[in-house]
Amino acid sequence: MEPIKIKLSTGREVEINDDTVKILNKYVRTQMTLEELAKELGLNGWEEAYDLIKQVPAWIMWYPETIYKRS
Repeated sequence: MEPIKIKLSTGREVEINDDTVKILNKYVRTQMTLEELAKELGLNGWEEAYDLIKQVPAWIMWYPETIYKRS
């Protein structure tokens, strides 16, 4: 599968890979805050995390990590 890249409004690009999917899965299934999400993804605050969440297709966030690895 071709890696998906999300370009944030700040100009930063975030590649959606196995590790990113794992963190996004944790975000949607727990009470993780945007600040915590930003820290785990190495982003510059909740604003970038929010920008990423707005742009990432919802199916990626809910897609089980084990299935994503096989694709």
